[in-house]
Amino acid sequence: MHRHRLLLALPLFILAACGGPKGPPAEVLARWEARAAHVTITRDDWGIPHVRGTTDADAVFGMIYAQAEDDFNRIEVNYLNALGRLAEAEGESALWRDLRMRLFIEEDSLKAQYAASPEWLRGLMDAWADGLNYYLHVHPEVRPRVLATFEPWMALAFSEGSIGGDIESVDLGELERFYGGAPAAARGTPPLRTTPLTLADARPRLTEPSGSNGFAIGPSRSASGKALLLINPHTSFFFREELQMTSGDGLDAYGAVTWGQFFVYQGFNDRIGWMHTSSGNDAIDEYAVAVDRAGDGWTYRHGDSTRRVVTHEVALRYRSGDTLATRRVTVHRTHHGPVVRGLDGKWVAVRLMQEPVKALTQSYTRTKARTLDEFKATMALHTNSSNNTVYADADGNIAYFHANFVPRRDPRFDWNRPVDGNDPATEWQGIHTVEESPNVFNPPTGWIQNTNNWPYSAAGRFSPRAADYPAYMDRSGENPRGIHAMEVLARETAFDLDKLVAAAYDPHLTAFDALVPALLRDHAALRAADPRRAALAEPVALLREWDRRSGTESAATTLAILWGEELWTRLRAHPEAEGTDLMAFLASDGRGDDRLAALEATLERLQRDFGSWRVRWGEINRFQRLTGDIVQPFSDSGPSLPVGFASSRWGSLAAFGARTYPGTKRMYGTSGNSFVAVVEFGDSVAARAVTAGGLNSVPSHPHFNDQAERYVKGDLRPVYFTRAQLEGHIERSYRPGERAAATRPV
Repeated sequence: MHRHRLLLALPLFILAACGGPKGPPAEVLARWEARAAHVTITRDDWGIPHVRGTTDADAVFGMIYAQAEDDFNRIEVNYLNALGRLAEAEGESALWRDLRMRLFIEEDSLKAQYAASPEWLRGLMDAWADGLNYYLHVHPEVRPRVLATFEPWMALAFSEGSIGGDIESVDLGELERFYGGAPAAARGTPPLRTTPLTLADARPRLTEPSGSNGFAIGPSRSASGKALLLINPHTSFFFREELQMTSGDGLDAYGAVTWGQFFVYQGFNDRIGWMHTSSGNDAIDEYAVAVDRAGDGWTYRHGDSTRRVVTHEVALRYRSGDTLATRRVTVHRTHHGPVVRGLDGKWVAVRLMQEPVKALTQSYTRTKARTLDEFKATMALHTNSSNNTVYADADGNIAYFHANFVPRRDPRFDWNRPVDGNDPATEWQGIHTVEESPNVFNPPTGWIQNTNNWPYSAAGRFSPRAADYPAYMDRSGENPRGIHAMEVLARETAFDLDKLVAAAYDPHLTAFDALVPALLRDHAALRAADPRRAALAEPVALLREWDRRSGTESAATTLAILWGEELWTRLRAHPEAEGTDLMAFLASDGRGDDRLAALEATLERLQRDFGSWRVRWGEINRFQRLTGDIVQPFSDSGPSLPVGFASSRWGSLAAFGARTYPGTKRMYGTSGNSFVAVVEFGDSVAARAVTAGGLNSVPSHPHFNDQAERYVKGDLRPVYFTRAQLEGHIERSYRPGERAAATRPV
């Protein structure tokens, strides 16, 4: 049943000839040009596009055109991934990633949903496709890898702007083992694991924690009596465009836009602001189902009834040299969702939120909300499945919305593991309402924070209580950034934009508040005759005197972080599986020899690579952007800048996920702070922001790396939100289709 075969490869030049760049029909080109006449793109002196359209659809047309000017490659790759067509560009190595997407994304279904969408939403999708196609028409030098034409329905494939969508939680290795054509599969028997899959099955790797920071400051803690918001998504660098889109229909949104989408994902308008953080809510479940052979197919029991496993074939095209080949895979699904792996003789199906029209509607309409009630109304669509939201507005309201898609479940079951899909009691029982979630509105603390930690510390002692909610409402717990956030928010009573930036970049590494004292105790407990006592005395003294604050000039920061990384790698354990968090695990009793051995190894590494164990943090921790490649190259001989902040793993609010690469001794960042903005609301908006590196992906472009110095220093630049703020800072103004860099009146 798990069959696959290769079809006759078709040369790419023949494919291109069949649907090549013949140019659009005259009526289509006329439509594009008419739309472009209603759009103005104004680039400020940082290259940021401020797009103005007569209607919302005009603004969408212009903003996606502007995105394509800055980085068409990232737009195309995002949609190749979303559509399950990445292997057509990347080759056979991407087949299983494509299959994962195709288990959930079906072209015919998306086309039908597009046709049934509200007229206003279809109009936006039409304008989105027109904007990309018009860009390709007037830029024939841009050669798409696969998508030479964009169709409106494609927008539904990528309707939520998170860095990793729910579908990406499906393990690719398990998927390949199940559908990859093992000998057992050829005999018609599903390839199954013989032991349960647990956290301990995966080899531990020191990966950068994902997620983001959001702070909201209420009037009682604000120097001006106005609400403030910190927008600080932690993503891979260059993951989003910064822009503004306005229209005569009331649209006026500014912020970070995931490449290829037509809504501001993290940002603000003139009345409200929103910041999404990754949620620990359980929005995805696995169902283990016992299946039986039935003729040429499979069945499974569900309560007292018998149901048939739905089986169909997925054709996956992939690049093979200069040709496209096709691999066909027979896939299965139960009523819960697609089957993605085997477990103890059963098939495991995944259930998750699949509402692309609602998701796109919610993502767009929240950008036009102007009050707390209007923003709440968008939450009723329940499709912001993977995120919490921190909110502030011009009326002085601050709020925390926990997740937005939380299935109601029977609490008798352990939802952290696959549940029995043959038992009807494991079915979802609807979705928790917004009111049933652990939200926070205008707490007496005067502040709200979320750092991908649990909601039960969002407003200090005025936070929701965990005992009042089911365990599946949150599985993330507290983290070092959450502890740090509460520290910096509680100590300030009169925030302004400067103080909010200072809080966002506060250098305290809270994780070492437990780790360093544990090491000091380990060293003090060594016998006088133990050679480690004298050999480690100097580095231990340096850490004892350290204030646990990171900085480019700090050798103690280097020593502590590399020691912490070595300790984690040495222990190779999953503390979460033992019911404790990483820092408590690393600092726990009984691990003294490991901590001391990790310090010895760190000293040896630094001495070997840098000639001394005293190395300033800024010497080793660097920001570098050499090319516009999605997977960046790094070189110790290339230009780079020192960075004082660190991985969020250690409690750094300003996150910088860095590591060494083949051929490098220095560590280079690829994720963390990517877009940072602080906003003050009131009668008008005041805001500052910075984007990692720069906006454009072409190394020779003036805005390729022009924000790098500000980025590494946390020196946020003014945001030109209003017309008055933009005046005097205009680099050029033009309409889509105009190639000249002429300046025109705004």
